Amino acid sequence: MSLKLTILGCHSASPRVNSHPTAQVLQIKNHSFLIDCGEGTQVQLRKYGVKFSKIKHIFISHLHGDHFFGLVGLISSFRLLNRESELHIYGPKGIKEIITLQLKLSNSWTNYPLLFHELTSKKSELIFEDLKVEVHTIPLNHRVYTNGFLFKEKLGERKLNLNAINQHQEIKICDYQNLKNGKDYILENGTTLENKTLTTNPPTPKSYAFCSDTSYFEEIIPLIKNVSCLYHEATFLKDKETLAESTKHATALQAATIAKKANVKQLILGHFSSRYKSKEPFKTEAQEVFKNVLLAKEGETYDIL
Repeated sequence: MSLKLTILGCHSASPRVNSHPTAQVLQIKNHSFLIDCGEGTQVQLRKYGVKFSKIKHIFISHLHGDHFFGLVGLISSFRLLNRESELHIYGPKGIKEIITLQLKLSNSWTNYPLLFHELTSKKSELIFEDLKVEVHTIPLNHRVYTNGFLFKEKLGERKLNLNAINQHQEIKICDYQNLKNGKDYILENGTTLENKTLTTNPPTPKSYAFCSDTSYFEEIIPLIKNVSCLYHEATFLKDKETLAESTKHATALQAATIAKKANVKQLILGHFSSRYKSKEPFKTEAQEVFKNVLLAKEGETYDIL
């Protein structure tokens, strides 16, 4: 089963009709992770059929408004929908103060647990983990403290080879979990059946790296090496490289260069400046150095293979 990424918004800060700021949902191992939450995110969730109740973890890259101004509205809507389950928010130090002050002054306290995990480290760190998934920060180079996020599947269980198993009547259904866990099977006569003869390797774990906003920053390459899919901001084309440098953003060519050097399998470009009427030049520019390029499109769901 592939990871699925739904783009809710993929444009930079300047308002534009039918263009929304950064927000996306990653479906991975029964989680629906919301990544960034620009203005209008809750409307986009409704528009594209993402269930509010599935969102239990929100990851905010930095405290520029186009990446979190939709958060307080979404939190308030959860209350109106009688949410009871915990909501975890991961973001830079200060996010708790901002959100709680907004809730206090608008008399919009939640009736569910709201848990903040404030980030301060300038080194990559593990911030979420369960039996199937782990999430690490990717320190970026922007005008304020900013993190990307690396989402990684853990290696799953081995797959049963039922044709091989059915040749041994001693092996019962109650033994299957041990086989999935990699254990050998010992027959009643003492013969050991090696696990690899009864099972096959689990699927290769997939991974997704989210990098927005940042200037060209080669220090992230070791962190995102060989990921299945990289989302990297491409606010400008290369003719605006000087502007990109001064505003701590990246060009499509620079994003593609990072993708190539990190040997990622797929690149998705986003965070487009509103100065550009067409996105196709971003893809053309990126493909000068990296071929497997997709352009983020609002409402589109991408399979990460």
